[in-house]
Amino acid sequence: MGFRQADVPDVDPAEFEKIPTMERMKLLCLHWVDYGFGAPKIMHSLYLVKGLFFIIAGWLLIGLTTPGLPLLDLGAWWGEMIVLQKSMLWVVLWSATGFNESWGPLAFKFTPNTAGYRYWIRTGTLRLPPWPGKIPLTGGDERKAIDVWLYLGMLASLVAGLVLPGQQTAAAYSEPGLLPMWPFIAFIAFQLVMGLRDKVAFLASRPEQYSVMLLAFGVLTNYAAGHVDMIVVAKIAIFAVWWGAFLSKIGHHFTPTVQTMLTNSPINKSKTLRRALYRNVPEDLLPSRLAWFCAHVLGTVVEFLVPIVLLFTTNWVVAVLAAAFMTCFHAFIYSMFAVAMPQEWNLYFGFLSPFVFLGFFAGDGYAVWDASNPWIVVAAAVLTLTLPIVGNFRPDLISFLLSMRQYAGNWSSATMAFRNNGCEAKLDSPDFITEITSHKHQLSSLFGPEAAEIFLQKTAAFRLLNSQGRGHMSLMMDHLDDLDNYRFREGEMMCTFFVGWQFGDGHLFNPFTIAAIQKRCHFEPGEFITVWTESQPLHKKTLEYKVIDAALGVVETGYYVVKDALAEQPWLPNGPINYTVTWRDPDYVPAGASPDYVPAGASPDYVPAGASRDPIPEVAG
Repeated sequence: MGFRQADVPDVDPAEFEKIPTMERMKLLCLHWVDYGFGAPKIMHSLYLVKGLFFIIAGWLLIGLTTPGLPLLDLGAWWGEMIVLQKSMLWVVLWSATGFNESWGPLAFKFTPNTAGYRYWIRTGTLRLPPWPGKIPLTGGDERKAIDVWLYLGMLASLVAGLVLPGQQTAAAYSEPGLLPMWPFIAFIAFQLVMGLRDKVAFLASRPEQYSVMLLAFGVLTNYAAGHVDMIVVAKIAIFAVWWGAFLSKIGHHFTPTVQTMLTNSPINKSKTLRRALYRNVPEDLLPSRLAWFCAHVLGTVVEFLVPIVLLFTTNWVVAVLAAAFMTCFHAFIYSMFAVAMPQEWNLYFGFLSPFVFLGFFAGDGYAVWDASNPWIVVAAAVLTLTLPIVGNFRPDLISFLLSMRQYAGNWSSATMAFRNNGCEAKLDSPDFITEITSHKHQLSSLFGPEAAEIFLQKTAAFRLLNSQGRGHMSLMMDHLDDLDNYRFREGEMMCTFFVGWQFGDGHLFNPFTIAAIQKRCHFEPGEFITVWTESQPLHKKTLEYKVIDAALGVVETGYYVVKDALAEQPWLPNGPINYTVTWRDPDYVPAGASPDYVPAGASPDYVPAGASRDPIPEVAG
């Protein structure tokens, strides 16, 4: 892999699409093992420059706008609550504009690198209400002037908090003081109202990570013991993030995720180490014992034990070791350059570990039990832990981001298929208002159209390396007349073009989003097919799926057993995995199939589309 040169499979790009689809997927999966996505190193360098800018800009913003806080004496910043307040406003602003998660080429934004705010300040772009039709004044799928003003109001409240000087509030304890209440309350109010109309910009502002702490910074600033209570809430909220990640890693999805992440890292140059994560490359790409160890010992166990120690220990040496460990943990994740790229989030949490848990050491009166009122602890625990707990059991109701299941591999996802008749070009319809061009155009301008197709299809191969993709492609085998008549795309990649932002949440490209796209692009039946799966609930062994024809809507629902998918090689040499159909549109016939068609994975009592029966109600999610 060169600094400017992408790494592509050893195949003539002009001949690539002549290879049968699943052989093509195998080729791309094997290439991922040795080279990851294959992006040129200059793309990784962009993130290092961006991270450096994030740190320097944050330092200057805080230092230059906070009287009593010397710009060049960083040691004086230690133990100052206003540094925590302003740094958090800065990282939320960075995220809410689209510069943190879902930025740049490794998040499928090539030209330009930023999409987020460009979509959210423009009327006419897609708007995704969380509960369309159920909450007054939130219906529709088009961004209006009110949405733009709500978004700008949220950003303005963040900027105001950043530039305001500290004040001697009741909770202040030093010369720099603390910020007043109103910027925090204004931010939360704008965020919540905006979120009722558009869940995309709402999720981009990362409420599950920061909003409880920001609310506490505002509400508690007028109480004498407020700064102690603020730190207690912050510690509980940070602990909830780590423990949410731990809880979500219980299951079968995380090990394949670690495989693909470690083999995408630009610092992991050893093919021996890369291949050691798989049982027997190139014949067997199922996880090795090393992959399981990396996932569940270095990952799951660490995020179970170390946060507990950090939250409750009053031993200084133990606290230092635990904080240093978590800082290194986030630095390691940063170095992986994971897909969707939450880079500065990891930098910030690497900073929070020592600043919060050592700068306000539990042994010095900042322990959980030092809160001025036990109800503050209860409220913080309820606000930070409820959504992760509920979301792990009912993922159809709550975004996987709000459930704090990042990196666990268990997220709603989709594989999309466009018929090879040029229909994908309909996404460029003038009725479909976006702020970036389609990925086909972006990649073609960088690498040429044939190499662009290789990279586009490699995202589908990436999904096959994970647990959901094998179920997706199994269903495609039964719903498409011929796989070779279609081009396959990863849903998360397409989402960033649809709505300007993505971070692994398939709820952002669910049937509602596809219906909104269809309204603008007018696909014919069979031209644009999506297989969409919900996250696996913690108490179930199955994944629920939907088959969506853009022109017809949801045409089939069902489920398959996760272990069945993970027992097969990514390229499905034994054909589609077993799945159970729970409902199918009685008028729907897959492309090229006869009315008496019965899918290979259908349950024994399945009735073909040409027969009459009362359909089973559509499953939740």
